[in-house]
Amino acid sequence: MEYREQIKKAMDFIEEHLNQEIRAEDAAAAAGFSQYHFQRIFKKETGLPVYQYIQKRRLAQSASLLLYSSMHVIDIAMCLHFESQETFTRAFKKAYGLPPGRYRKTLGNLISGGMDMRNEKIRHWIITGTAPDKYETGIDRKIFHTGTRSAYICSTAEDYEADEYATILQQFSADLYTGKRVRLAAFVKAQEVEGWAGLWMRLDDKFSNTLKIDNMQNRPITGTSEWNLYSCVLDVPKEAKIINIGILLSGKGSVWMDNVSFQEVDKNIPTTDFEIQKVYPDHPENLSFEE
Repeated sequence: MEYREQIKKAMDFIEEHLNQEIRAEDAAAAAGFSQYHFQRIFKKETGLPVYQYIQKRRLAQSASLLLYSSMHVIDIAMCLHFESQETFTRAFKKAYGLPPGRYRKTLGNLISGGMDMRNEKIRHWIITGTAPDKYETGIDRKIFHTGTRSAYICSTAEDYEADEYATILQQFSADLYTGKRVRLAAFVKAQEVEGWAGLWMRLDDKFSNTLKIDNMQNRPITGTSEWNLYSCVLDVPKEAKIINIGILLSGKGSVWMDNVSFQEVDKNIPTTDFEIQKVYPDHPENLSFEE
């Protein structure tokens, strides 16, 4: 059974309360689960126990505050609900390799020394689209889900046609995945998306014909939303030769993508194919234009 929508509600609750005490039972209630069921499902969907996920998000927030605010370390620790400055320092050093004060001094010097915070090339990823000149894309070191950076797409023009978009994508062989069900998942944050955005996965044969596709157009990311987990799930047919994965933004707005995963999943997880019969009628209609 698929629990993505319920887990998204729990993640929204967590994002809204990172600077408050978060009890597992409250996050479970936001998802509509019992605490025991929630703990099990959350770990299955995200790969992390709920408290470990919360701590990773708080540590990522603290890393950003250390570099882009003048808050004292102890205030950051208290703001993000760590038990003490010592507890915060131990957890931060384990995650980032440096204690908070030294992290701020070391990386802050790098940034003030002229490091470009955004628009770096993204190793192993391709940046393209129908109107890539109307977007800025690259690595963002200020906004991220966990770790120290994310990939982003941001609109830069005033006007957009309906079919104009930019995408960050990667292509690889399907040989290891034929006959399997696979899932592309990633954490995505959106800001003022007036068109739509989504993860996408496409399976091509040796002639570059599209065999299967899901671009989330039937469940688009719009408006402004905090980090949440999204996915595309497809069965890889034996004819598949190339797997394409990525994120796209159509129209105005900004999206960030972090912690991408690609893996085989169990066949009880439903696929998310774009199905033509669900979009188009079975026969032509209103041919006389009298309706």
